[in-house]
Amino acid sequence: MSFGRTAADTRLIFLRYLRQTLRSKVAVVFGALQPLLYLLLFGPLLSRIADVRGFGSGNAWQVFVPGVLVQLALFGAGFVGFGLIADLRSGVVERLRVTPVSRTALLLGRVLRDTAVISVQALVLLVTGVAMGLRAPAAGIAVGLAFVVALAVSIASLSYVLAMRTRSEDAFAPLLSTVTLPLMLLSGILLPMSMAPGWLDAASRCTPFRYVVDGARSAFSGDYASAAVAEGALVTAVLLVVSVVLGARRFRGENA
Repeated sequence: MSFGRTAADTRLIFLRYLRQTLRSKVAVVFGALQPLLYLLLFGPLLSRIADVRGFGSGNAWQVFVPGVLVQLALFGAGFVGFGLIADLRSGVVERLRVTPVSRTALLLGRVLRDTAVISVQALVLLVTGVAMGLRAPAAGIAVGLAFVVALAVSIASLSYVLAMRTRSEDAFAPLLSTVTLPLMLLSGILLPMSMAPGWLDAASRCTPFRYVVDGARSAFSGDYASAAVAEGALVTAVLLVVSVVLGARRFRGENA
């Protein structure tokens, strides 16, 4: 199937699910509520520990906001598999299977919808962060957002793969919690892992999100040429390619 056909089908699937999302604005709002609460209720405490290792003077928000943005991508995109499980149960996926729509587009259309929602939520978080004291160069914010968008695509794709494997909320929910919680804690999303003991810092380096978080923080601080940004970009690119390939293969196999 040609690239043009796949792109056109992806657009159709994206618009279909976007219309569904817009009819449920409450879900979009509550999706951003948890990271927004971290920003509002936990963030102000950071000004009290600006002298702690990992926080430069006056840079607490430059450390915390990128972490919350990655958390938004991790949890916001991680839970999208529940929607696919509901579609599998109701027969929506089966009805789409008999249409001439590209099987890859069935994945990409959903993922682009999820990414669009997370992007809007990320912008709301950034505006709130600026209002609360975040000061970062525009280019750094753009780089950080690029990390978040790519991460959202990756995690959403993997979430759909897991949803198709489990096909049940009872199996999907505990599996998701078991995976996402350690990833969040080991990635240094809330606090820099430089504050952790040596063994915990070493363990965190085995998780890909550690490098994404560090890269986004370096970008927010304006240090674009740092090794952290390069490592974060490399890890994000690899994760993006692998996850989309796995997701597309799973959708094609499911609908063969």
